[in-house]
Amino acid sequence: MDLPTLDDYPTRKGTEAALLYRRDPTVWGTAEDGPLSHSRLQEHDRRGYTRFGSLLDPDEAAGHLDEADRLVADPGLRDDERAVVDPSDGGVRSVFEVHRVSGAFDALVNDPRLVEPARQLLGSDVYVHQSRLDHRPGFGGGPLYWRSDFETWHAEDGMPRMRAVGFSVALTDHHSHNGAPLVIPGSHRTYVSCLEDGEHGRSGTPDRGTLTILADRHGIDTLEAAPGDVTALDANCMYAAGANITPWARSSLFVVYNSVENACEKPFGGEGPRPGFLASRDFTPAGR
Repeated sequence: MDLPTLDDYPTRKGTEAALLYRRDPTVWGTAEDGPLSHSRLQEHDRRGYTRFGSLLDPDEAAGHLDEADRLVADPGLRDDERAVVDPSDGGVRSVFEVHRVSGAFDALVNDPRLVEPARQLLGSDVYVHQSRLDHRPGFGGGPLYWRSDFETWHAEDGMPRMRAVGFSVALTDHHSHNGAPLVIPGSHRTYVSCLEDGEHGRSGTPDRGTLTILADRHGIDTLEAAPGDVTALDANCMYAAGANITPWARSSLFVVYNSVENACEKPFGGEGPRPGFLASRDFTPAGR
């Protein structure tokens, strides 16, 4: 007989939002376990994110941008379930499981420059829970509302603990005026238990009162970046992005590494798990 798993992070089960203390470390490894210094690990622990300037050289970043442009222009990809298409113009805005679609992005997702810091932060081997290409063309692409990815991964994918980290690799310039990501530093220390029916009628969307509390407490950072820059973002950080109303595209790769010791199980939100291209059930270690 299977006993129910204790849920330290309940969500979408009531009519009132709640702020709960985080019960997991932010940093699971030490400075001896990988390339990040003790001060860099402390920074990640304090803010919930850390940044790597020019992790990819200009030629690498340009090559991956060319590959991104090729993918979003591929008419065959628009009918693929992994593609998110803008209904207003038919343009591809996101490609999930992009490392399965593109050999170039598969190599990048398994690159030691990403995998080794992920292993260090999470204190174990890691696997790819999700990868996606995000493309916001000039004068295109709406805003991304505030969210904690862990809330979704926990409720809908069955991720037990906060032992995952997302790496955002900028392929173009990210400026405040073209919708660079926003993050509430320190928000990773608080779990937002969301309403059953959230803002915009979506379950799992944080309410405005909770967001105001977190923003007043911690402030908001804008994650501007140049091509090749990388940001490692804790799974429970509250983040968002504005619309791109400039003539210049904003593109990035986002890859989520989860600890192999934190593999997803039955969703905690009570519904069936999402498709594998959104939440992988292949727990093969990355970079091996």
